[in-house]
Amino acid sequence: MATKLILASGSEIRAELLRNAGLDFDIIPARIDEDMIKMSLKAEGAHSRDLADALAEFKARKISEKHRDALVLGCDQVADLGGEVLSKPASPVEAISQLTDMSGKTHRLLSAAVLYQEGKPLWRHVGLVRMKMRDLSADYIRDYVDRNWDSIRHSVGAYKLEEEGVRLFSKVEGDYFNVLGLPLTELLSYLIERGELDI
Repeated sequence: MATKLILASGSEIRAELLRNAGLDFDIIPARIDEDMIKMSLKAEGAHSRDLADALAEFKARKISEKHRDALVLGCDQVADLGGEVLSKPASPVEAISQLTDMSGKTHRLLSAAVLYQEGKPLWRHVGLVRMKMRDLSADYIRDYVDRNWDSIRHSVGAYKLEEEGVRLFSKVEGDYFNVLGLPLTELLSYLIERGELDI
């Protein structure tokens, strides 16, 4: 990287994706009140795509204000089930409820990334994935949550496709990196075009 890159996120999977792509970067998680921002945007009638984009931007802007010379990457992911935004489950009971609601249905995952420099946005992208969940029995959902709670409590929708969660789905339409929460190919394309990365 020609310019210092900062990931404004504590997400281990996003950091791993960037490392695996050969990027050198620092990690400075942005502390924002996501619940308040979500409530405010929902009250204004914001769509799930706009919500994901706004949360990513808030994170990038906050860190960029303190590290103005760096490229700051803010990211966020939102799961949308028929217009209802799903968050990370707060408890196993909530995870069971989310998975029960999604069973047999298609939901959308929206993965937003925003790059800031000198307190201003340079680039943004929101990736979309459609996820068709199998019809799941109540017993399987309960057992799945029991087995995987320590991992899935950190994920919107209460699953991780890169783990046992892949068994929950009959069809996935979209970029796998977007499922993991980062539109990586689009980000790399921008960094290459900007001259930050060699190819």
